[in-house]
Amino acid sequence: MAMNTGVGLLCALALLLAFSVHKVDQGYMAVYYRGGALLSETAGAGYNLMFPGLTQMAQIQTTIQTDEIRDIPCGTSGGVMIYFDRIEVVNQLQAHAVYEIVKNYTVHYDQTLIFDKVHHELNQFCSSHSLQEVYIDHFDQIDENLADALQNELTEMAPGLRILNVRVTKPRIPESVRQNYETMEAEKTKLMIAQQRQKTVEKEAETERKRAIIEANKRAEVDAIENEQLIAKKQADQEIARIEDDMRKHSSDSQADSQLYSAQKKAEGNKLQLTKEYLELKKYEYLAGTTKIYFGPDIPYSMFKDLEEYGN
Repeated sequence: MAMNTGVGLLCALALLLAFSVHKVDQGYMAVYYRGGALLSETAGAGYNLMFPGLTQMAQIQTTIQTDEIRDIPCGTSGGVMIYFDRIEVVNQLQAHAVYEIVKNYTVHYDQTLIFDKVHHELNQFCSSHSLQEVYIDHFDQIDENLADALQNELTEMAPGLRILNVRVTKPRIPESVRQNYETMEAEKTKLMIAQQRQKTVEKEAETERKRAIIEANKRAEVDAIENEQLIAKKQADQEIARIEDDMRKHSSDSQADSQLYSAQKKAEGNKLQLTKEYLELKKYEYLAGTTKIYFGPDIPYSMFKDLEEYGN
């Protein structure tokens, strides 16, 4: 009897232990409820114990997760109703903040802090902007503005819950409006293509103009160099001609000077020779050369006349 009682107690203890042991997955924190009240204790990943039957456990994810909000209606400032098919909010709950956030917002904290906030912030944005601004002009800013707005709210309301990224899909707009936008986009695309083609033509023309200017400058530089060379050659030829003229003039002057010098010397020689004695000598030489000797009894009278004239 005692043995049966002991075995029964062991079985009961084993069964109690089996129900007490529970596993918390990696990347999660465990929170506990007893009688509907949240207990202050939390547990990390691994095997943990709790009082079976009286305590309940819930796992709260502390790794990065993505909350997806679908089919969000949004009215623009012009009264057009549009719908965002999907908005993804990447967020992470820090382990140290799990107890406080669950305490204030329950284990479904993301419904209040993320889902409802996304609806509110998105409608605030749409109501202050026109369809053109929401759908075209400022669409690329919606995700950043939404992320900033969510994080600013959470910093005050739920410290420890961080917004990492927000991804917003293009909203659905009325079909008639969409067709108008498609037509407008098509026309804008055509205009952009035409403008791009014009820019290409202008760029090619500008390139050709620059090429022509470069070629013209190149030719001008070559012509200038050739002109300089031609001028230099002309100047060199002129200098050579001047030198040759100077040489000829110098030679002519030298020859004239030589002739003048010879004449002067000859004149000086003649002057030195024209002495009284020299003239007397020349007279007698002349007379000797012109004297005629006559033989016979008659001597011509003219001979005496010539001698008188020569003597005078």
